[in-house]
Formats: sequence, structure tokens, C-alpha cells
Amino acid sequence: MSAPPEVPAIVSRAFDVSLRAGYASFCRNETGRLLATLAATRGGTMAEFGTGCGVGTAWLRSGVRPGTTILSAELDADLATAAQEIFVDDPQVEVLAADWSTLRNKGPYSLLFLDPSVPQDASVEAVADLVEPGGMVVLDDFAPCEIWPPITNGRVDTLREGWLSDERFTAVEVMVASDATVLVATRR
Repeated sequence: MSAPPEVPAIVSRAFDVSLRAGYASFCRNETGRLLATLAATRGGTMAEFGTGCGVGTAWLRSGVRPGTTILSAELDADLATAAQEIFVDDPQVEVLAADWSTLRNKGPYSLLFLDPSVPQDASVEAVADLVEPGGMVVLDDFAPCEIWPPITNGRVDTLREGWLSDERFTAVEVMVASDATVLVATRR
């Protein structure tokens, strides 16, 4: 058995920036590897809503093809400034200290990464038109659920249910660890 692969240098740099900023809530490596893989299949412009200190953005960046751009918005100006440090010399990544809605007019996106725990509306209705046909939406930080409708904390998880049943998307829940799933939805 071999050790798991090292994280890409840009992701390692993002971890360091996050730790220096005292920010410990970031994209898991399992989710990051999925993001990098999906990013490698896309061109055009990708976006992330809720940058934090840029770990998820770094995972996306580790997979993108030449000529692809990533726009990321973070409401907390201090976190956005920390994330900007990671990509200061990277013409393919732009991190904005702004509400995610500032990216509405810069799409459509080939891939949109959302953290549904960030204060924003991550519903299908709120973001469907921001994704180009064939484009993907990735939402992380879900706990596995083996029943339908999906239940979280004793209630129907309407966000997850909406993404998995909306006819504009083909969607799947992917278990990335024993305690974590990610939703991947492709616009028809």
C-alpha cells in the first residue's frame, strides 16, 4: 500500500495562508481532489462563492486547463485579502472581496463551486441561470443520507432535495469520505 498523493503546491500554500489567518474551515482534501478532477474537464470561466482563505480555489486551480479563468467572491474582506495573497501572480484567478451576487453578471460559468453553509442562497432557483448548458454546480459539506427524501437534523433537507430532483439538472450525491458527501449537478 502506498501513501496518498501529496497535495499540489498551490493547495499547500493555501493551507499555510489559512492557518496564518486563523481560519480552520476549509475545503477537505477529498472534496478538493474531486474539484480538481472536475475542473480539468472544463474550459471558460469557473466561479466559487465563499472563498474563505482560498483552499477550494486552490484545488480548482490545480486542475484547470490553460486559458480557463476562476472568479471567486468572499464577503469577509480579511479572508479575501488572505486568499488574494495565494494568487497574486496568477492571471487565471481573481479573488474579490465582495458578496457572491457581484459575480452574477460575469457568467455563465462552466463550473460553479458553492459552500451551502456560507450565508447565501444556494438553491437551484438562485443559481441555475449562472451555469452554462453542460456546466456543473458543485456543493460540498453534506452529511451522507441513505433515505429519500434526504433528512438532515431531523428535517427534510430541501436544498439537497431541490438539487437532486430539479429537471434542469442531472445530479448525483458523491460520498467523498465516510462522513461527507458532495452534490454534483450538470445543467442539461
